[in-house]
Amino acid sequence: MRAASIKEFGGPDVLEVQEVRTPIAGPGEVLVRVHASSANPVDALVREGAANPRLALPAVLGSDVAGVVAEIGPGVSDFAVGDEVFYTSELADGGAAYAEFHAASAAIVAPKPAALSFGEAAAIPLAGGTAWEAIVRRLAVRPGQVVLVHGGSGGVGSFAIQFARAAGASVLATAGADHAELVRELGATPIDYKSEDFVEVAREHTGGRGVDAVLDTVGGENVARSLSATRDGGRVATILAPDTALDSLYQRNQTLYGIFLTRERARLLEMTPVFERGLARPRIGKVLGLDQIAEAHRLLDAGHNGGKIVIDIG
Repeated sequence: MRAASIKEFGGPDVLEVQEVRTPIAGPGEVLVRVHASSANPVDALVREGAANPRLALPAVLGSDVAGVVAEIGPGVSDFAVGDEVFYTSELADGGAAYAEFHAASAAIVAPKPAALSFGEAAAIPLAGGTAWEAIVRRLAVRPGQVVLVHGGSGGVGSFAIQFARAAGASVLATAGADHAELVRELGATPIDYKSEDFVEVAREHTGGRGVDAVLDTVGGENVARSLSATRDGGRVATILAPDTALDSLYQRNQTLYGIFLTRERARLLEMTPVFERGLARPRIGKVLGLDQIAEAHRLLDAGHNGGKIVIDIG
């Protein structure tokens, strides 16, 4: 089969599309004919050697999968050949999703939302799952609350805005000025992170009280500043580590959640009705073919893409 792999860590040009051995479905696994994948920041970290420096090379990269079950392994009874599925792969072996076929534990695989194309479904599992874990499971956003989302035009942020809106919250979202319209289309009030102080905007928007919850996708000092934008007793979830003191956590009875996405079917099943009912939809910035995988990673490295980068495998 054709797959995009690396023989050494480095920049986008270390990715090469070549013929590799097609995997088989082992016990408890399904083999999926991959129709689409997507490019995620963690894929670039794996490529650079930052996320898993002990990764055995060569390795096929890629996290998200949307496709059709081609083979059933021993012990699998909840899927059949021909089922349309989606999921995000384990990263221990590099992910291996940038390939024509992918073998995965059936426990992390879920039926693809029928209302979505394979490309749309491939844009969801990792970024959408992270946003769901933060907005729904940890921050427990409720109707009438005010939520601040950092990086509102990015993969995680764009899903987070839609999930918070579906939960009945109003949303503020930081983004560059060139993506302000996208943020508005998603249902949030944009904050230009270059020209505006999000703490001041959040405080002014809430009459000085502070927002109820924040999803931080930046890390570093942004976590402490997000606490300053949050009300007493409020909640902040971050997908990246803070690097400054967080005194207000106990001084103001706030809660900080760290979000690291585990792979599971249950989360995908929880999200599916939101997409089936049209309450959320993946925002796709660009669709590229497998042979353009290096270009996809150059766009990843550049950042600020205004939507997910989908890789058309089929």
